[in-house]
Order: sequence, then C-alpha cells, then structure tokens
Amino acid sequence: MNKKIVLLLIQDKPNKIDTMTLPQNLKYTTEHEWIRVEGDEATVGITAFAQGELGDIVFVEIETVGETLKQGETFGTIEAVKTVSDLFMPAGGEVQEVNPALEDSPELVNKDPYDAGWLIKIKINNPSELDGLLSAEQYQAMLEA
Repeated sequence: MNKKIVLLLIQDKPNKIDTMTLPQNLKYTTEHEWIRVEGDEATVGITAFAQGELGDIVFVEIETVGETLKQGETFGTIEAVKTVSDLFMPAGGEVQEVNPALEDSPELVNKDPYDAGWLIKIKINNPSELDGLLSAEQYQAMLEA
C-alpha cells in the first residue's frame, strides 16, 4: 500500500519580516513596493513580503521605459506561478531603466528583492511625494496589523 503523508505548517503571521531585515534606507508603499532615493533618481522594487506572498516569480513585464507616470499608476506587471500582479509607482516620475537581469532571471526578485532583484529606475518629478511613504518601522507595523 502506497501512503502519502502531507505535512502542513501553519504560521501566525506568514512571511513576517523582522524590522532588522527591512532596509532602513528605503521608503515603502502600502502596496509593498520600495524605493531607494539617490538625489532626483530612485530605484524601485517589491518587498520581501510581497515576493513571499506571490511565490515563485516567472516573468516581469515592464514596457513603460521613457514614460512619465504619476504616483500610484501601474508601471508593469509581475507574474508568479499562480497569479499576475500590477506594479505601482511609489512616486511620480519618468521610468528610465528596467533591470536587464530580470529578462533571463526573474527569480532574482525572489532571491534578492532589495538588491539584484530591483525592477526599475526612475527620475522623480515631485520629491515631496516621498513624505507620504512609509518608513521601515511603519511598514513593519502595517504588516503586523
């Protein structure tokens, strides 16, 4: 007789991220994007929590290079094995570059969401929009709520 055993692990807070692991130099959105500002330019990606919720990422589609988008507008989509999710601008600006490594290795978003798995680089139009974003501590509190 062939028996299969299924082990199910249940966590209180799935994908709980310790504040110590959240980069303190980033700002976060309630939609789980992050932004790293360097002058009037910035790098944008999704958080470790978001990639964990999505699961294995298989494709990233961003066709907005050269476009100027408003804060909150969709700049692309990210596809996991079972779902497709929109990606939102954390601040308004011109999309200048897409991470070229994601074309062949979209799993970088899973493996290293805050560094090698970045999504886009933008030129920020209105730096004051950054004031409405969350700090690492505020983002952590949102996840735990």
